[in-house]
Amino acid sequence: GNYKRTVKRIDDGHRLCNDLMNCIHERARIEKVYAQQLTEWAKRWKQLVEKGPQYGTVERAWCAFMSEAEKVSELHLEVKGSLMNEDFEKIKNWQKEAFHKQMMGGFKETKEAEDGFRKAQKPWAKKLKEVEAAKKAYHAACKEEKLAISRETNSKADPALNPEQLKKLQDKVERSKQDVLKTKEKYEKSLKELDNATPQYMENMEQVFEQCQQFEEKRLRFFREVLLEVQKHLDLSNVASYKNIYRELEQNIKTADAVEDLRWFRANQGPGMSMNWPQFEEWSADLNRTLSRREKKKASDGVTLTGINQTGDQVSQPNKHSSSLSVQSNTVQSVQSSYNPFEDEEDTGSTVSEKEDNKIKNVSSYEKNQSYPTDWSDEESNNPFSSTDANGDTNPFDEDTSPAMEVRVRALYDYEGQEQDELSFKAGDELTKMENEDEQGWCKGRLDNGQVGLYPANYVEPIQ
Repeated sequence: GNYKRTVKRIDDGHRLCNDLMNCIHERARIEKVYAQQLTEWAKRWKQLVEKGPQYGTVERAWCAFMSEAEKVSELHLEVKGSLMNEDFEKIKNWQKEAFHKQMMGGFKETKEAEDGFRKAQKPWAKKLKEVEAAKKAYHAACKEEKLAISRETNSKADPALNPEQLKKLQDKVERSKQDVLKTKEKYEKSLKELDNATPQYMENMEQVFEQCQQFEEKRLRFFREVLLEVQKHLDLSNVASYKNIYRELEQNIKTADAVEDLRWFRANQGPGMSMNWPQFEEWSADLNRTLSRREKKKASDGVTLTGINQTGDQVSQPNKHSSSLSVQSNTVQSVQSSYNPFEDEEDTGSTVSEKEDNKIKNVSSYEKNQSYPTDWSDEESNNPFSSTDANGDTNPFDEDTSPAMEVRVRALYDYEGQEQDELSFKAGDELTKMENEDEQGWCKGRLDNGQVGLYPANYVEPIQ
């Protein structure tokens, strides 16, 4: 009955085909996810670099990494396609051709092997059964003989036993000896017949076993063939396009030229840029009017500079750093310091694309077309880049103050609003600061009842 292990190997072969298909399917899924992550990473960082302050040839070298990721992503998608469309399908089709299911369950190949082994073993098993029966009869006769001899020996020592009873015991011993001889002869004969049938039995069993070996050999050779094909699909080191990706990446990085970038920056953002020097202008009531604090706060469409005449030819720069005379508030991106783009992503239930959208909105990177703040003093009357021009308007080189994160504060003193857009509160009240202190010392906040307005910055303190 030990042939059952060989029969079970056929069923195991079918299960191993399923296991190999699952293994390849999981690897294909990993390749697909990796390709998607590379694409999303490249898209997000390409936007950040293009909107960031980096410029020139170094920017192009940096962006080359995103191009590399996109190309590698395509290759890994091809790997995923090869694994599923070629390797997975090849195993599936081979399994279907090699294993044939029966109506009553199980596989035809399993039943054929089991029937072959059983048929080859049946004659020998019958003779083996006869040998076991003869052996049992012989051992029983030996036991009976020993018992009869013991009784006869004990009766001779008993003076009360009559001669007739002694004669019966002696006859019993004689019969038991004859039974031993008969059963022994039969036992030896059946054993000899079994030995004579053993070579034929082994030959028949080996014939069926070799058929099972041939079936298993086909499976093992097929698995080796499939695994080699999987290896070829996974090995990108021999793919010419894969090598070209990194050869091109290296070339793009080496083309970065610091001298060229510095020369470009000097011509477009430094002393070589076109200047708008102040010129004499006639007085105008509209131009002379200064904006009040609240008018500045409420201006949402940006401040357009008027009355400035260009003295030189303003060459239109297609580059993202070209300056503009109109500072629009919607072009200035707020700098969120609460997010570091180089920190690892937390493993949450949100999708990669959702995280990407949030990071693009909150990343601490500047828009390329933003105006850069100036650090020079505005006390010099002859400084053409002072924070206010001759008409009191804002400097086009100044940058709108970035809104601060909301902070909870506590009132130190009572304050009664003097105008409609000012808040009123008592000492000890808590409110939310929405914007940092402006030049006049005012902050914008929101009371717990939802009212939004202005209040003196020195009337509150942050809640620890």
